[in-house]
Amino acid sequence: MISDVLTEARTKMDKAVDVAKDDFGTVRTGRANPALFQRVLVDYYGTPTPLAQLASLQNPEARTLLVTPYDKSALKDIEKAIVTMPNLGANVGNDGEIVRVTLPEMTEDRRRDFIKIVRGKGEESKVALRNIRRKAKDDLDALKAEVGEDELGRAEKELEAITKTHVDAIDDALKRKETELLEV
Repeated sequence: MISDVLTEARTKMDKAVDVAKDDFGTVRTGRANPALFQRVLVDYYGTPTPLAQLASLQNPEARTLLVTPYDKSALKDIEKAIVTMPNLGANVGNDGEIVRVTLPEMTEDRRRDFIKIVRGKGEESKVALRNIRRKAKDDLDALKAEVGEDELGRAEKELEAITKTHVDAIDDALKRKETELLEV
């Protein structure tokens, strides 16, 4: 029973770390990257649809991304979805066939802003980990009548170790992303 609670907590924390790393990937560095558009949802016939399902993304130059829709009628909707992306500041235009997204040059101030955004995402991920830990702790406390206090104490220590490992993983990913953002 204790092992089930700890396994579930570890699995959920692994997923939370993966989500955090994906979130960090959506914050741009100095070059255009299709991962920036990973979470863009396009209103396609009234249904929010991921951009990757509606178009191919190509990166011909460092700061340019070409979005070629599979269905040309979705061109305006795709353009609108990209323009409304927060924190992008891109120049978006279409020529009737493709959407061309040109990202602005990264300034020092812009880099610092992106670092603040990444730190916020990192903190949100740590909050998610703490919530998972709290739920697992509550589940362990519910087992107090069935297992001994020594086993419960060991399980709580192991839960803290699992949490610390995952918080460290988020911190490492955050440091790598900050270094990447500061790279000129």
